[in-house]
Amino acid sequence: MIEEIIDIATDDGAMETFICRPERNGPYPAVLMLMDAPGIREELYEMARRVATTGYCVLLPNLYYRAGRDTKFGPDVLTKESAEWTRMREIRTALMIPPVMDDVRAMISFVDDRPEFARPGPLGVHGYCMSGPFALAAAARYPDRIAAAASFYGTWIVSDAEESPHLNLAKIKGEAYISCAEIDDLAPLPMVAELQTLFDAAGTRGEIEIHPGVHHGFAFPQRSIYDKPAAERHWERLLDLYRRNLT
Repeated sequence: MIEEIIDIATDDGAMETFICRPERNGPYPAVLMLMDAPGIREELYEMARRVATTGYCVLLPNLYYRAGRDTKFGPDVLTKESAEWTRMREIRTALMIPPVMDDVRAMISFVDDRPEFARPGPLGVHGYCMSGPFALAAAARYPDRIAAAASFYGTWIVSDAEESPHLNLAKIKGEAYISCAEIDDLAPLPMVAELQTLFDAAGTRGEIEIHPGVHHGFAFPQRSIYDKPAAERHWERLLDLYRRNLT
């Protein structure tokens, strides 16, 4: 694997981005992997590598770069009310959909300007937790470039946020896959049902799937709620999505 950390220029500064891709037979289609709320860490690097080994150039940006370069958190970030959790929440709650869409545009421009990294053409995007809505919003904002988008236990997927994905489902031209946990206070089942109704009415290509008996965050191997069967199903769904839509 070829791995690099590169600063991608955005309207708001330099976005530290982990980029990994296979050593041979490139360039490959680009995939944008958007982080969950606890931020950049080795666990996410490993997940990006897993996607890259199947034949993609994966870009994993630090979406918290506006709070300072290398904004990362210690292991206590998952402990509610801890100092790291509090610091993370202050940064996370300030991050809205529109500036992240600008970051996505910057990554698309980077890919277009650096053909040695990725193959020109359609790309994919997937996001976890807070970035589930970001991934879907990106597919609506850039429908002519994003051919596949996936949200994994995306939080507040129906909300009053500007560019909330439920408002723009009809704008998505690519295939969308929305993965939800049955047990999730951040995307409760009535909200998922509402999204399904809107998804069907918009004629969006793709599916919404509820994974039974699992909790928010089930695909992260370092979490106590990690569920291996559901996590492997998440990999199957994601890689199939990209295989169908990225050439």
